[in-house]
Amino acid sequence: MNFFLETLQFIVLLVYYLLESLVFLVVPRRKKNVSGEIVLITGAGNGIGRLLAVKFASLGATVVLWGINQERLNCTVRLARENGAGRVHSYVCDCSKRQDVYRVADQVKKEVGDVSILINNAGIVIGKRFLDSPDSLVEKTMEVNTMAHFWTYKAFLPAMVAANHGHLVSIASCAGLCGTSAMSDYCASKFAAVGFAESIDIEMRALRKTGVKTTTVCPYFINTGMFDGVESKWPHVLPILDPEYVAERIITAVRQNQEMLLLPRITYALYFLKSFLPVKASVLFLEYFGNLDIMKTFKGRPKKE
Repeated sequence: MNFFLETLQFIVLLVYYLLESLVFLVVPRRKKNVSGEIVLITGAGNGIGRLLAVKFASLGATVVLWGINQERLNCTVRLARENGAGRVHSYVCDCSKRQDVYRVADQVKKEVGDVSILINNAGIVIGKRFLDSPDSLVEKTMEVNTMAHFWTYKAFLPAMVAANHGHLVSIASCAGLCGTSAMSDYCASKFAAVGFAESIDIEMRALRKTGVKTTTVCPYFINTGMFDGVESKWPHVLPILDPEYVAERIITAVRQNQEMLLLPRITYALYFLKSFLPVKASVLFLEYFGNLDIMKTFKGRPKKE
């Protein structure tokens, strides 16, 4: 195809995709049926992972739960069954360990089947300034928040590619879009998770595997206990998010094959502004919203959790 024709095709498709996105701002996308799908959720023992398990169960999906604490997983299993889960399975798996991921993944394939919706939700945070963060915890943050995604994709993506059917969901963070003080390791891990998910999405498109979808979720702080103590300076504008709301929005995004989900909605505008504003102006926004020292009041979950 010569330059003129390819350029014309590019312009036509660009205008079409822009108009399509504007239409979907007004007209909701049709939601796909997830009944019968095998949904694997990491970090399913509490928080958003538990809520997602319960909601997918109520939609008729087979739910596979991964976590590091069997007692908490048992609680999620009970809640999932109470909400109509026909098949729910739980496995203790330390996602920071590659061989553990591969071993338990093989067990899931044999006992349950090929996972068709993979939700990488497990995450940890230190909440200390960079020079105060122990090396071992920095490594653990990267292993859980980033490297675990590599190993779960390696384990479950081949079957999705072979069937040209599946969905990869990365629960990242707004911290994966903008650096924040006292969260250097967490931000680095989430930036990496966002970039990895986007790269895999492009790879699937290049392979013409249009049936393998991706959704990257970037929420602000969620009131699950993980960031206990953190407070929003202007909660009416940039609130600490309700877990039920976040879980429901994630479910909707997956069912509508939405590639990127930022929560709350104002973060779309802030992310857009950050892309072209001078650095000093971006820092001014962070200061205005109280994010320069927002981790000062951070407590996090008790050590026993």
